[in-house]
Amino acid sequence: MTQPNQFADAYGFMRNQVQLNNWRNSPWNVWAFRHVPEFIPTAEIRSYSVEPEDPAVAPHPLTEKTVTLAGEPELLVDVLRRTWTDALVVMKSGRFIAEFHAPQFDLQTSHILFSSSKSITGLLVGLLVGDGLIDLDTPVATYVPELERSAFGNASIQHVLDMRTSVAFTEEYGDSRGDFARYRRAGLLDPQVEGHPRETVIEFLASLKQGTSEHGGPFHYCSPNSDVLGLVVERASGERLPDFAARRLWRPLGLRQSGSITVDAEGTPRAGGGISMTPRDLARIGEAMRCGGRALGRQVIPSVWVTETISGGDPQAWGKGNFSDWLPGGSYRNQWYQSGNAHRAFFTLGIHGQWLYVDPQSEVVIVKFSSQPNPVDALMKMTNLYLFNEISNFNFE
Repeated sequence: MTQPNQFADAYGFMRNQVQLNNWRNSPWNVWAFRHVPEFIPTAEIRSYSVEPEDPAVAPHPLTEKTVTLAGEPELLVDVLRRTWTDALVVMKSGRFIAEFHAPQFDLQTSHILFSSSKSITGLLVGLLVGDGLIDLDTPVATYVPELERSAFGNASIQHVLDMRTSVAFTEEYGDSRGDFARYRRAGLLDPQVEGHPRETVIEFLASLKQGTSEHGGPFHYCSPNSDVLGLVVERASGERLPDFAARRLWRPLGLRQSGSITVDAEGTPRAGGGISMTPRDLARIGEAMRCGGRALGRQVIPSVWVTETISGGDPQAWGKGNFSDWLPGGSYRNQWYQSGNAHRAFFTLGIHGQWLYVDPQSEVVIVKFSSQPNPVDALMKMTNLYLFNEISNFNFE
């Protein structure tokens, strides 16, 4: 097994070694996940904030702790090392109380969220529902006519939000020849392949066909759902998604640093996995969700949307779905995961270990950015969930 390198003093390779064909692989991913705009086209999500970032919080409240994750006590810093941690931020009752940064990661460093981006896209949909500009029962094609003949054309917006569409698509990260590889190439995330036509994100989505079942069945994870939602956001709002996100989330939530989102050759955003931002700003989104959508003394996200998102999932649809093995008793709603644990924690999750975890009972928000070598690792997921549960129960006094 390759040893974690993010605790080293230097990246150990030249910048020009990072290419589209290796940027998600170790060791290049440690640098690449923090510098996506340098090699993939992106659009800025402007913060507008003039407030300086709060001073750094010492890591020792975390790193000096001992946790028990697999029956044996272990220093928390060792858990961070073996789970490829780039940054860990903990808020308690709205205050940053502990944080850890790997070398060359500071308070202004952005990191790609991968599929945690989906949850932010879900919030943008919720804002437009609150504005009366999106009807969740309406078919996708009403907003995006180009997708009328695709798998998504007759799916409702709610089906798409909950990953309960029927789509003939397999999310296989290691497949270099199938639809998932086409999907990455359409988003300019992988190098083009000679002999294969160049596609845009919309062209790719329009090519997907409905599966053998009807929409509204079991949960089935399918990232293109979230890119469809990104298109719906743009059509319903009349704004580019990064501009709408800046105006309706970044600015009212008081996020301190500008974010970014990857775009294809036509400027279509990768709403399913392309957002980069700082860990503290992602934690501020989690804190707003913990507080029912309120931030800085005002209601930013509709409270009804927050309540539905964190508690309105269908456990039966989840239990019959393709992710229930690692989260038994969980559920999924509006692009967010519900843990089903005693504290009713909810979270976002991206490949290679990107997390936003909110524990309402303990009033704790945790962000963890990682550079795991494998995009999906069941043991890492369970380890991180156990870790977050331990941290939520710490006494930080």
